[in-house]
Amino acid sequence: MQFDPHHLSALATILRTGSFEQAAAELAVTPSAISQRIKALEEKVGTALILRGSPCTATPAGARLAKHAEDVGLLETQLSRELALAPGAATSRLRIAVNADSLATWLIPALAAVPDILFELLVDDQDYSADWLERGEVSAAVTAADMPVPGCTRHPLGALRYIATASPDFMKRWFPDGVDSAALAAAPCLAFNARDGLQRGWMTAKTGQDISPPAHYLPSTHAFIDAARAGLGWGMNPEPLVRGPLRNRRLVALDPQLPLDVALDWQVSRVLAPAMEPVTQAIRKAARSGLLQPEA
Repeated sequence: MQFDPHHLSALATILRTGSFEQAAAELAVTPSAISQRIKALEEKVGTALILRGSPCTATPAGARLAKHAEDVGLLETQLSRELALAPGAATSRLRIAVNADSLATWLIPALAAVPDILFELLVDDQDYSADWLERGEVSAAVTAADMPVPGCTRHPLGALRYIATASPDFMKRWFPDGVDSAALAAAPCLAFNARDGLQRGWMTAKTGQDISPPAHYLPSTHAFIDAARAGLGWGMNPEPLVRGPLRNRRLVALDPQLPLDVALDWQVSRVLAPAMEPVTQAIRKAARSGLLQPEA
């Protein structure tokens, strides 16, 4: 079955902008034309593709077709590059699943190095970003290194180092006699969300025990640092972002001798890997300078 590219573009644009009217404005057509394209596409596949609302959202079939439209755009960009055609407006889009800490530390320069692609980033923990790729909802992902995805090409990137940090006043209040299992079980910690396992992993490495302390949930890398500095709790913060606060003693390490290194991979759908080669090269280059690399 072949699909009209104008119909696919209408679908993808509605889902990205959230409304038929905004999609019409972006594509320089009337809202009526957009509606007709979606109606024709739904009739072709025999099912609803869009859940009308504010914003409009995709049905499972609609999400899959919108992803297909983005993949086609990537392949067309690759073809234009190989044929040395004159570059036009950046129309190809790429959905990537990435953990928030990579986004806040080393990833942005890689995206900026690929000017002919528009990026849509889905933020999730590195232990779960592979799920987006396995479900076919993204074309690539920064994942934990021990989570290979079938049908994808893996590129080891290096490791992001985390330091367990807290404010000096927090340390005096909660760890006056040192950082042990009893104190860790009582002291409030910071977590990105309920699925964030970094703090628990560090406590297990520190004590050999599975500890479940009270936790604040803050889904923001920079809020983690601000919260630790304010004394709200202790948390695992990316080492590149806490070098300054550690140096000026706004933060202190719970155990300077026990960092936690999280190895990361870049995984790409094998079908799209050739079209995504410029992105892959940019990601790997940025990782070489922004992440810890294994010793030669």
